[in-house]
Amino acid sequence: MAKVNIKIEGVSYQVEEGLTILEAAKKCGYEIPSLCAFNHGECSNGSCRVCLVEVVGARGLVASCVYPVNEGMEIRISTPKASEARRASVELLLSNHNQNCQQCDKNGQCELLHVAYITGAREGRYQGVKTPVTVDELTPSIVRDTSKCILCGRCVARCENAHGMGILGFENRGFRTIVAPAENRSMANSPCILCGQCVSVCPTGALMEKSEISKVDEAIKSGKHVVVQTAPAVRAALGEEFGMPVGTAVTGKMVAALKRLGFDKVYDTNFAADLTIMEEGTELLSRIQNGGTLPMITSCSPGWINYAEYNYGDLLDHLSTCKSPHQMQGAIIKSYYAEKNGLDPKDIFVVSIMPCTAKKDEKEREQMQKDGIKDVDAVLTTRELARMIKRAGILFTKLPDEEFDQDIMGDYTGAGVIFGVTGGVMEAALRTVYFVLTGKEHEAIKFEAVRGFDGIREASIDINGTTVNVAIAHGMKNAKVLLDEIREGKSKYHFIEVMGCPGGCIAGGGQPIIRSCFLPNEDDDILDTYKEKRANAIYSEDERQVLRQSHKNPQIQALYDDFLGKPNSHKAHELLHTSYAARVGFND
Repeated sequence: MAKVNIKIEGVSYQVEEGLTILEAAKKCGYEIPSLCAFNHGECSNGSCRVCLVEVVGARGLVASCVYPVNEGMEIRISTPKASEARRASVELLLSNHNQNCQQCDKNGQCELLHVAYITGAREGRYQGVKTPVTVDELTPSIVRDTSKCILCGRCVARCENAHGMGILGFENRGFRTIVAPAENRSMANSPCILCGQCVSVCPTGALMEKSEISKVDEAIKSGKHVVVQTAPAVRAALGEEFGMPVGTAVTGKMVAALKRLGFDKVYDTNFAADLTIMEEGTELLSRIQNGGTLPMITSCSPGWINYAEYNYGDLLDHLSTCKSPHQMQGAIIKSYYAEKNGLDPKDIFVVSIMPCTAKKDEKEREQMQKDGIKDVDAVLTTRELARMIKRAGILFTKLPDEEFDQDIMGDYTGAGVIFGVTGGVMEAALRTVYFVLTGKEHEAIKFEAVRGFDGIREASIDINGTTVNVAIAHGMKNAKVLLDEIREGKSKYHFIEVMGCPGGCIAGGGQPIIRSCFLPNEDDDILDTYKEKRANAIYSEDERQVLRQSHKNPQIQALYDDFLGKPNSHKAHELLHTSYAARVGFND
């Protein structure tokens, strides 16, 4: 990469050609206040004007997030002119902002407040009429509040970059401009897949998950038998909410915190991930051997399911009929677990701790209940769990490591753990499918070919003379490529894994927010590496497990012997499988 010579505050530096001033300054030890860059690649073309600097010879101030460096450039960050302009930009944003900071869920992680502090913005500097407000809370997953929106456009870019979708855009003109679905419709009346990627990049509280903490509080207070389960990706990120390094696995401390919060039982959704592999693997083999619809596509990600129903209604037969793991676990808790413990399913309240906002919507589907009783009653994101722990005064980092409850569904294998990262479902399935077809374990437990973060990955696995062609996609923009191949009759695959969020569940819309400005002790490249660090935490736990294939889980074996019969049995289909229906993009 070619280098250019620049000066910042009179000091000479050599930086890579093609960087913006903002990027170059960061590499040289300066952090210019900003609301749009250093954020997963989403930048809104300098619209917020918070990162203004002086460049010698340029006409006026320039937005450093979009202005490229060139040979001999002289940059001045801290001149009175630049400092006052940045402060004025923030004050103008604040003038149209709902400043109910104490009640805002982004309190402590609000980038607008951060740059207000850094720039010295003054309260009430500009007064006037505020933009008309829309508060949209009709979906079970996401709340949109335009009174907190600063029109940075990061959510708009994120939806397009991750999924190739334009759910959110700029509506109206001038002072009345807002960010919204077309015609300022509710997100409930749009083809939004409710993945929460927009929430993960919003710098303020304009987009947030719809909290269900009060619902859980009420269940515990009412005397219900409250059972909590945690997704594999939660343990790889929860520690970040308490100042621990990105990628720290906190399984034991997470369990200890949940027990102190008053839950009657604390289980790991990894148990149901193992169960999913037994059901899904059997379904795949049946389709291959009996001429079923191929390729079969995974069904663990509710954001992906929403996308398929909105955009590929003609291909729904390709989806596995398996429920997602936490829904399977909820169904087993309210049947097998209830029976074993002499409990009425109506008296059991199941809480899922998930890295995903779309799970909140998934639990409300009609297909996710039996006899009018929901499989799962409440879904909390990783961030919501952190709020509950902090509210309870629990010093998370000082907790001992404790174990999940071990009765009935306490065991899990390494295969269940890796569900939390893109390629993990595929790898877990291959570990078991290989055994079923050959009668022996794959010599190398890892299937390296399906690992990594390329948008689309593929592999061919020879299993006892049968070649199984597989592919993995994460983010709907990548999934669309594979789906269009199926629609055109050109797909060569037997099995495809699709994850809604780029990177998989480790980067789900309910995970802790990653912002360099709030992570001063992390590497400068944290926004590029946080997925890898969280994934390493997942893979490390897999490697620590004694059992690493789902079919070896003794409690899964007992569940089939005592209750379900065999994978894909009639009873298994009643409890663990689901159906799909094509949907239109907008409802009248």
